[in-house]
Amino acid sequence: MVFYIGWDLLGARRLKPEHRIDSKTLFDLVKLSFGVVAGAGALIALVVAYRRQRVDEDGALREATRLHTERFTTAVTQLGNDSAAVRLGGVHALAGLADDAPTRALRQTCIDVLCAYLRLPYIAEADLPAGDAEARHAYLALREVRLTVIRLIRDHLRLPHEHQHSWQGHDFDLTEVTFDGGDLSAARFSGGTVNFSGTVFSGGEVNFDETWFSGGTAIFNGATFSGSRVSFHGAMFDGSRVDFRGATVSDGMLNFFEAVFSSGLVEFDRVRFSGGRASFDEATFDGSVVVFGGATVSDGLVDFNSATFTEGRVDFRSVTFSGGTVDFRRVALSGGTVDFNGATFSGCMVDFTGAHGSAPLGLLSGGSHLPAGLVVPSAWHP
Repeated sequence: MVFYIGWDLLGARRLKPEHRIDSKTLFDLVKLSFGVVAGAGALIALVVAYRRQRVDEDGALREATRLHTERFTTAVTQLGNDSAAVRLGGVHALAGLADDAPTRALRQTCIDVLCAYLRLPYIAEADLPAGDAEARHAYLALREVRLTVIRLIRDHLRLPHEHQHSWQGHDFDLTEVTFDGGDLSAARFSGGTVNFSGTVFSGGEVNFDETWFSGGTAIFNGATFSGSRVSFHGAMFDGSRVDFRGATVSDGMLNFFEAVFSSGLVEFDRVRFSGGRASFDEATFDGSVVVFGGATVSDGLVDFNSATFTEGRVDFRSVTFSGGTVDFRRVALSGGTVDFNGATFSGCMVDFTGAHGSAPLGLLSGGSHLPAGLVVPSAWHP
């Protein structure tokens, strides 16, 4: 068989028929036959080696997964222990398991359990029974475990995306978590989804300073900012979707001082500002779309003092300004659009004193008279 294949490869069929094959041609055919046989053998050996490697890799993965599952079960059991010290050990064990996980899915499972721990029922300090020393002791122990979970999440999100222990790009389900403290500063939420829907920020300080939201989605839909200081000082919102729709700001501070909103979409639709302070002092709105449509300002201070609006669009359409103060003093308006079409001003001080640059489009909701409480540069009067 090999001989005839070699005969074809040498093009012998196109040669002039000979009654006898000379020794040179026969020798070439023999060499070619041996080459074909050797090549076929090498190919078979390669296939066998590849299959053996795949079997070995699958076996190694199964063994790694089995060991991971055993350690995972132990760590989760520790999380349910009555002792705060044992729970702390379980938290660190889960974080270590996430780092050593043989697959991305198993790492996500460890992260999901840590987030689920934060979602467990939790009584803030302000709601503790008065004079109950035992309840306060239990609260402080539980709070320490929760703050450790938050710190570990932050530390892993600070690592570069290419680092083998980085958790960037994973999902974080923090829905309806009660935060009365925690430091997520300088974390990088790049890709994936971080969900704070229905979260309550009550008491203490939660720090998102210099946090970077790039790509992916960060959801604070329906969150409550009450009696706490939540700081996004210097945070970067770059090319991501950040959703604060339906949130409530009352009796506390939501701080976006020097934050940068660059490309992407940031939604404050239907947010209720009913007390406290929401500060966008010296923030930069550059190339992004920031929407406050349908929001309500009924008390407190919403502060855009010295903010810069360039490119992109900031939308205050249909916002109801019925109380408190909205401060746009010394804002810089150059390029882009700041839109107040359909906004309603009644009983609220809205101050544009010292603002400079081109006037925002749709500053007034119609008519030729300035609404009561609206202070704008004389050059902007209709």
